[in-house]
Amino acid sequence: MTAVTVDDILSDLPLGFASLILRPANGSTIERFLIADAEDETSDGDGAFVLLIGVRGRSALPALRRLLQNPPPVVAVKGSRDELSEAEELLRGAGTGLLLVNPAADWDRLLSIAKDRIQPRSYQSEVLTLLEEDLFAVAQTTARLTSSHVVIEDAANKVLAYSTVSNDIDELRKASILARRGPRKYELLLKDLGAYRELHGTRLPVRVPARPQDGLRERVAITLFAGDRIMGYIWLQETGDGFGPDVDHVLKGSAARTSAELIRYRNQQSVHMREDRIARILSGPAEAAASAHSEKIPADRPAALILIGISDVEAQADDAALKHGELANLASIHAAAYKASAIVGQFKGDTAVIVPGLQSAAAEPGLRGLAESIARDARKHLGITPFAAVGPVVPDLLSIHSITRITEALLSCLGRSSQTSVATVDDFEGEILFREAVQNFSSSTFRHRGLSILLQEDAELAETLRIYFESSLDVAECAQRMKLHKNTVYYRISKASRVTGLEFGNPRDSLVALLHIQERAGTSIQQSDGK
Repeated sequence: MTAVTVDDILSDLPLGFASLILRPANGSTIERFLIADAEDETSDGDGAFVLLIGVRGRSALPALRRLLQNPPPVVAVKGSRDELSEAEELLRGAGTGLLLVNPAADWDRLLSIAKDRIQPRSYQSEVLTLLEEDLFAVAQTTARLTSSHVVIEDAANKVLAYSTVSNDIDELRKASILARRGPRKYELLLKDLGAYRELHGTRLPVRVPARPQDGLRERVAITLFAGDRIMGYIWLQETGDGFGPDVDHVLKGSAARTSAELIRYRNQQSVHMREDRIARILSGPAEAAASAHSEKIPADRPAALILIGISDVEAQADDAALKHGELANLASIHAAAYKASAIVGQFKGDTAVIVPGLQSAAAEPGLRGLAESIARDARKHLGITPFAAVGPVVPDLLSIHSITRITEALLSCLGRSSQTSVATVDDFEGEILFREAVQNFSSSTFRHRGLSILLQEDAELAETLRIYFESSLDVAECAQRMKLHKNTVYYRISKASRVTGLEFGNPRDSLVALLHIQERAGTSIQQSDGK
């Protein structure tokens, strides 16, 4: 931390946000910030920029008197100058400055600005910022999936992250968010109810019934463990008609994901390792082995890869990056509920889920169920229509790179299919092999000269051939689709055979023609997409 003055903080505040009505004596410097609740009996204000929350105007006087037992350089209080005239006189005598904050101003905004000034960014703070971003994303996704308000706390009940604040939160939640920790009286109440005793004795969600007389709504919570060590808690507060039947499942997934993030931060792993875990594991056996060792993932048991994509239209939308992030967060919660060691990230623009440590190679039905849960909740809560390719199960994590290409090919097939949103290789095996053949053909420079000229120069014959092959060489169906007489189709097919020298009833010649036609169709689609 570094010493700053109150003017440094004021210079960053928006116009009308706050005004300094009393300067600190002797140009006192600020070394830290402190959030003081009006109910706190004692607070050490030495060198602190104090945000006095929970009171405003004249009602702040008792708390201010307690603060002056160890005077801070400056105190921020909400209210008007008339309401705080007595406070001004009180603080002047102690040499403490008074920052008058607009009652409509957001304490979070003031705290953020003060933190940026008092705590300049360092490598450690950059890592902490990434952790906070991850945890806020987990909180927001969990809230969306459970229709509740979510708070993530550390083991000392300090608030690490929370979901979007709404009008449906109770007084405990409001106070916790403002002070960044649960008020003491509520902590004691929850202890008296036995909530923490029950939380510490189980790794399952715990229900805490509503207590209207104390202003508490119904809650469900889970403890965050690292081995036997308690890392913190996730609290869900109901905001409507109570909790749904899947709240326990979602909360267990959120807990696994959050615990992993907290452990990673505690171990101070590098930022880059966090960002490219998926790419490292899929790059080859050596990198997969190194990742498995650092992440404490079982490398010698079966593993699988799931790739999740979104439609081209959604991928080009203005909020596509946001949707990708939300989809990854949603997938990570479901994946962690399925297997705590699951790894979720981005791979070539799609969301990738690596599931290591499977019990057996016969895990495909469970993996398909996981992918279907992700796709279903993404449609319901994110408003997107993802599709998921469940790759083959490999015998160990070190060989998972070998199924990357076939899983990508499966995802590509799904993206062009309207029949299903989740599939395994069995569902598209023939299509995958055919696409592979077309891809290999396209990479070659040799072409059938007569057929290539026909497809380029005679649009009528080219279109007839395309629909003829799509109709499985059925002249009657081709004629019906093109609204032509059958004799016209016979004539065109005979002409194409005569011009090219290919006999389309011959399997070999038919394959040659089909490869050329498919390549032309793919080129037309790419040109259309590029316009």
